[in-house]
Amino acid sequence: MRTGNPVLKKDTFQSRSSGATMTLGGTVAKISLLFLFLLGTASYTWYQHSIGANVTMMMIIGAVGGLIFALITAFIPKAAPITAPIYAALEGFFIGGISAFFETSYPGIVIQAASLTLAVMGVLLALYATRIIKVTRNFRLMVVSATLGILVVYLINFVLNMFFSMQVPYLHSSGPIGIGISLFIVAIAALNLVLDFDFIEEGAKRGAPKHMEWYGAFGLIVTLVWLYIEILRLLQKIRR
Repeated sequence: MRTGNPVLKKDTFQSRSSGATMTLGGTVAKISLLFLFLLGTASYTWYQHSIGANVTMMMIIGAVGGLIFALITAFIPKAAPITAPIYAALEGFFIGGISAFFETSYPGIVIQAASLTLAVMGVLLALYATRIIKVTRNFRLMVVSATLGILVVYLINFVLNMFFSMQVPYLHSSGPIGIGISLFIVAIAALNLVLDFDFIEEGAKRGAPKHMEWYGAFGLIVTLVWLYIEILRLLQKIRR
């Protein structure tokens, strides 16, 4: 059992629990709570930007702090009931800030990106629940391979930009090729949601420990954040 989401590893739900176990309903409740934490801090950052405050430091703290707590959660799943909400709150500072900057340059882009993100999640959840989309071994292999390929390209672009002031060709271009690349990345990010749905459902069937509800919710939020940012970048390229 595999997923493209890096925080939902092959052995994440391997152990069974003799006490309270993970359920789909419980995981959905945890996802809702994490989303509220993220939305709350994102709204606060947005408001601070709207009244003229400099939110750059808040974004940096959110990005770095979010990464730290994401790593802690990934390596220590039992800490997820504490670290997952902190991650969501910190990530909200980053999302709120970057959304505010995009909105300043491209009015209306944030509501479009947010609406598309939620719509994509809803449609894919419906398709998965009705088994119109089935998570097969080849499906997993395709999505995981594409996700790792995207990660490698982003890492190469980061190194080139950091040390040589260069970028991977067309990655940030607003031309047809650049838009096509963004569409592909958005599609892969969206398909990762399907793998996450399947992974969480399987964890519930296996009777994973109760704290894994927080961990599964955390993994899904990671994918949603990635999908939202990629849709935001795609819309930016189209606006250009």
